[in-house]
Amino acid sequence: MLRRVAEGVLVHESAFVQSNAVVVQGGAGVLLIDPGVTGAEIDCLANDLHELGQPVVAGFSTHPDWDHLLWHPRLGEAPRYGTARCADAVRDQLSEADAKARIADHLLETEVAGQVPLDLLGLITGLPAETAHLPWDGPQVRIIEHQAHAPGHAALLIEERGVLVAGDMLSDVLVPMFDLDNAADPIGDYLAALQLFEGVASDVGVVVPGHGSVGGSGQAQARIDQDRAYVLALRNGQVPADPRIGPSAKPGWEWVSDVHEGQLQRLAP
Repeated sequence: MLRRVAEGVLVHESAFVQSNAVVVQGGAGVLLIDPGVTGAEIDCLANDLHELGQPVVAGFSTHPDWDHLLWHPRLGEAPRYGTARCADAVRDQLSEADAKARIADHLLETEVAGQVPLDLLGLITGLPAETAHLPWDGPQVRIIEHQAHAPGHAALLIEERGVLVAGDMLSDVLVPMFDLDNAADPIGDYLAALQLFEGVASDVGVVVPGHGSVGGSGQAQARIDQDRAYVLALRNGQVPADPRIGPSAKPGWEWVSDVHEGQLQRLAP
């Protein structure tokens, strides 16, 4: 079910790795950011929007990971956006002959196979480079593009509501995950992105990560600090004192420690 986190901003939390779909209410309808993963949940989301009497008038994918690119016919045919780099990365991914088959296999492994049709996967329009605000009839939404985690990743700051939609960053359950396959300087890219977030943190009352719990007042800066400490520890060859890994990890999220160990090995000199 949709949960209000700020005036005109609602969040639907998925059972699949605590994914967050974000709804922003506008004049003629809603902006839908990273709409979700399972068919049942997207049906629930579509029903909630129907009850609100507001159709989807725009969509946005924060980055080119498959679980942020899904769509469903019940959500309508509104334009779906991403940054230019994000759209290019999606196009490259889907140009591979077995791309959708691999995603379908992954869905099968995660027991959500067949729930969301893949024919609408990744049909996003890249916004012109340096676009500062999302083109739609609603509260002003600032695009904060960076290169941490994935090519063309963008956080969205809903300026009038003080809400930062962070994509796959600033999570209370996931450690920072670097773009180790594409980036020349993944550590530097991540630190630069956190600096961009810090520049708006004083205006943020609510932070919504792509996966994890919604954070309230003061949590944007606290999560920036926690993520920066993790990144700096890896850069300096130290063991991070981070509650998201090791014995203090949230039950069910123990696999994040494996992600951490994999990153530690790949970043080792």
